[in-house]
Parts: sequence; structure tokens; C-alpha cells
Amino acid sequence: MDDERYETGLANRKAVLGEAHVERSLAGAGAFAGPWQDFVTRTAWHDVWNDEALPWKTRSMIVLTITTTLHREEEFKLHLRPALKNGVTIPELRALLIQCAVYAGVPAANAAFRWVREVLGDEADALAAPGDG
Repeated sequence: MDDERYETGLANRKAVLGEAHVERSLAGAGAFAGPWQDFVTRTAWHDVWNDEALPWKTRSMIVLTITTTLHREEEFKLHLRPALKNGVTIPELRALLIQCAVYAGVPAANAAFRWVREVLGDEADALAAPGDG
């Protein structure tokens, strides 16, 4: 069962974050952090992301909300492009960040808007629908 959890989790992790990123994480773990990578793969990517109660788009939006709220820049940036791949639109992303400003604070949302610009650059403007705000 643990091998199945790991393999499914690994497949989910690669599908969301990209094979190159995951392979770098695993290769760089070494003996000390190897068990941590196993834990993350089995728990986050199998037990959580494999649960069909929420679609990946929703999970991506939750991750972006939490990482904005907790000011986790690295994790926000890591999950931004995968969120778009999972179906989150630029207008939805903008609305998510504005809602974070109300509930988590303007500085948190301000930082996240900056992170979007750092990761996507002008692509964020190009993906925004004309007249959507």
C-alpha cells in the first residue's frame, strides 16, 4: 500500500509541479531529507491531492490563498503556473488575491500581486480578458 501511495503521489506531484522540478527535489534530498520527500509525496500528493472530493483547480486556488495569507513566496511562485494549468484563470487569480486582501490583509495580497508579476511578467496582462477589470 505504501508503494502504491508513493507512486500515485509521485505521479500527481509531477503532473502538477512538473517532472523536472520534482526530480530536482528528489535528487537534492540526500539521506537526511529523503524521508521528508517520501512523506510529502505520500501525504500531500497522494492522500490530499488524490482525494477526488476537490478538483485540482480548486486545490490550486486553496494553495494560492494559503500561501498568500501566510506569505510563503517560494511556495506561491512554485504553484502559480500549475494553477493556471489546472484551469485557474487570470481574472479568478486577481479576484482570489483581492479577497485575500480583505481577509488576510493588504500587505499579503500586495506581495502576491508582485509575485505574479515576477513569475508571469507581461503574460499576466496578456492572459487577462479584455474589459474584465
